[in-house]
This record gives sequence, structure tokens and C-alpha cells, in this order.
Amino acid sequence: MAVRVVLADDEALLRRGLKVLLEADGRVKVVGEAGDGAELISVVEQCMPDVALIDVQMPGVDGLEAVRRLRTWAQPPAIAVLTTFDLDDYVATALDLGAQGFLLKDAEPDALVRAVVDLAAGGAVLDPRIAARLLPRLRGFRANRALDSLSARERQVLELVASGRSNNAIAEALSLSEATVKSYVSTVLTKLGVENRVQAALVAHQVGGVW
Repeated sequence: MAVRVVLADDEALLRRGLKVLLEADGRVKVVGEAGDGAELISVVEQCMPDVALIDVQMPGVDGLEAVRRLRTWAQPPAIAVLTTFDLDDYVATALDLGAQGFLLKDAEPDALVRAVVDLAAGGAVLDPRIAARLLPRLRGFRANRALDSLSARERQVLELVASGRSNNAIAEALSLSEATVKSYVSTVLTKLGVENRVQAALVAHQVGGVW
């Protein structure tokens, strides 16, 4: 079954282009579009997508407010922010609000589709170029010390989280049950002192790898 996606961007031409790219190989289906945050909330309520791709700069209710509202829902879609290099502050705020993905608008089509599929499966997606720009937010964070507290298995789990794998994919890679993986991920987040998988991925990127 194709991953159901809603696109939110105030540029109709960009939405049209993204729809064509995402639907090209059949793995993704764009089920709704919105030109601002208020419309996005309405479209998501109607379509119940697996993933919402949200631009941060939109008129009226902007993307960040839309992310904040969606993250208060009991079962929100996976959320990825679409951004450009000059919007680091917006991306950092979206990170704090709990967005699970950060994608650049000039990403390669295959990478964009793969990111959407991974998000729908519960993964976290972080364009490496965005990771490089966000690392200063972790300045002063003792990443090496935090990583030292992880067991060998927890480091393996973090490596796979940082690569964007979902819990199910990690379970398959490590021959564990998904419930066990969920427990490991929770422990890793606690030991690193971070709130979500994207922040954990940033910690891994900060030290240039965890293994």
C-alpha cells in the first residue's frame, strides 16, 4: 500500500512538482495539499495521511505553528519539515516541537521518496546537510561522555536510528523483537538526554559516528 502524504507549501508550483516526484514510482500517494498551516490542519483531519511534509514559511498560520498543533494530537502523522539553507532557526524550532524529519527542497527525488517511506515506518530522517548546520545547537553537550554510557547493543541501535531506520527495520537488522527495540530506543534517548530520534541522530552526527 502506498504511503499517504499531505503537502503544505504556499507555492502551488512547488507542490505540483513535489507531487510528481513523490508519486513517480508508486510507493507514495499525495492525498491532499495545503497552502498554509490552517488549511493543512483541516486537510490532515480529512485525509488522515501517514506523513505531512510542511514548509515553514507560509502566510497566516505558518509551518511551525502547524507542527505544534499536530504534535498535540493523540495520533498525528509523521511530520517532516521542508526547508532551505537560510532557515536554520526555523528548523531548530521544529526540532524542539518534535518534527521527525528535516528535508531540503532540492533533495534528490529518490532520497525524498525514501525519506517519506522511512518516516511512515516510524523512522527519523535528517538530510546530512541540515545535520551539519544544526550541530552548533549541541555546542557544550558532552556527546562523547553520553555515548560512553551506552552499551554495545545500545550503540548499534543508535547507529541504526541515526541512519533513519524504523523500529521494525532495526528489529530485523539486529534479530530482535520490535518491543525490545522500542525499549532500547527509549533507554538510548534517556541516556543521551534527548527527546526524540532526530535529536539522537544529531548527537551521533556530532561525534562523527558512534561505533
